[in-house]
Amino acid sequence: QPELGKPQRNCCTLPGLDFSYGLYIQRTDGGVPAAIGSWDTVKPRSVLAQNMPRDFITMNRGALRAGYTTARQFNLYYKAKDIRRKDEDYCHLQRSPPKLPPDFTYGITPRPSTPMFDLLQHKYKELWMEQQRALTAAQRGAKKKSDKAHETRTTLLRREPGPAKEESFWHLPRWDKVGPHLSTFPVHEARKKAASA
Repeated sequence: QPELGKPQRNCCTLPGLDFSYGLYIQRTDGGVPAAIGSWDTVKPRSVLAQNMPRDFITMNRGALRAGYTTARQFNLYYKAKDIRRKDEDYCHLQRSPPKLPPDFTYGITPRPSTPMFDLLQHKYKELWMEQQRALTAAQRGAKKKSDKAHETRTTLLRREPGPAKEESFWHLPRWDKVGPHLSTFPVHEARKKAASA
């Protein structure tokens, strides 16, 4: 029967507080008494024989002495006489010894000591303030330069006006020497007076 006034549970009940989840492995070291009473020494590991690579230089020399010239004959010679390299030849120190200067020191260089006198004088704060002041001054100078108006042809002509052009009307050159055919003035003196004005 479901509990009164509670939703029905559809899950399994959990075990008690003394239940251990997972696989229980009993201790094999013996704890404190075994550590005090005896010494456990580490057993030496057996070094496995390393499969050394083939010594192709020696095998090629032997194949050439035997008179082999083709690739198939060389492969047959490799299968017949499988010569492996020696441990001393394959040692990485003998193959490529490290090239280090004579005064080389192993390890990490120590960190420089903390300048306590500069910390007590607030020197780093003053340096930061000077950098901020210089940055602000540089930004102001750049802003002043950017606020300046660009020079255009109009501003240049206003400041330095060019020479005044003489007004001349365009006419055909073949009519330069042609005189007037009509005279609208009543007398010749009136025409001279109008021309002089």
